[in-house]
Amino acid sequence: MSKTIAIFGFGPGLGMGVARRFGREGFRVAVIGRKPDKAAQHVADLQAEGIEARAFPADVTAPDQIDHAIATIRKTFGDIDVALHGAAAEMTDRTPSTRAVDLADLRLPMSLKLHSPILMTRALLPAMLERDSGALLFSSGASAYTVMPYLANFGVALAAQRAYVLQLAEELHDTGVHVGLMNIGVLIGDSEAERMVDEHPEVVPPGVSIPRMTNGELGEHYWDMYARRDRAEVELGFAA
Repeated sequence: MSKTIAIFGFGPGLGMGVARRFGREGFRVAVIGRKPDKAAQHVADLQAEGIEARAFPADVTAPDQIDHAIATIRKTFGDIDVALHGAAAEMTDRTPSTRAVDLADLRLPMSLKLHSPILMTRALLPAMLERDSGALLFSSGASAYTVMPYLANFGVALAAQRAYVLQLAEELHDTGVHVGLMNIGVLIGDSEAERMVDEHPEVVPPGVSIPRMTNGELGEHYWDMYARRDRAEVELGFAA
């Protein structure tokens, strides 16, 4: 029987790269994105490649919409075997100075990168524990691991997310549910962030060089994390 991966915050970079890689292994793909037209296009692209996929439009920061999407996925595909939280904000949502950060600057980062992953986990974990199988995967960024004041507000939120995910991984290490966090310190091919940097290079501070990775390469890293199940955290694109 085919397995199902649900990708929360599906986008053209991370989402498509992971969907294609898991799809090649026979996974059905649940595309969960805020914009129905974009979700439908992603599904059409995957189906054109022979991957079974369906769109489940939802705002991943809204608890009722997450619950509704999960319920609909279960009715459509059955159990969710793998969930990936890959939602990301626009680069223009950053606060480029820690001294300038106010509480209002943390609302979106905390909602998107901490509260939403918690909502996804609480909705899916009980069934996974009951089956004693499954995987909860999360995406993070370089500022969770490396001090980058020009990403000040997201650095705070990603550090909080990292603590939550690693604590969760520790609590679940002796169960059949794997928890993994990918700290991504690269520009992902075909992503909105890559497009923004290419069109507006001034959003990156002078002297800062960000390595690049295709979304297919990123998909391989997520598949490796899922298949090996031996690491709770992986860093990509960081200087040695």
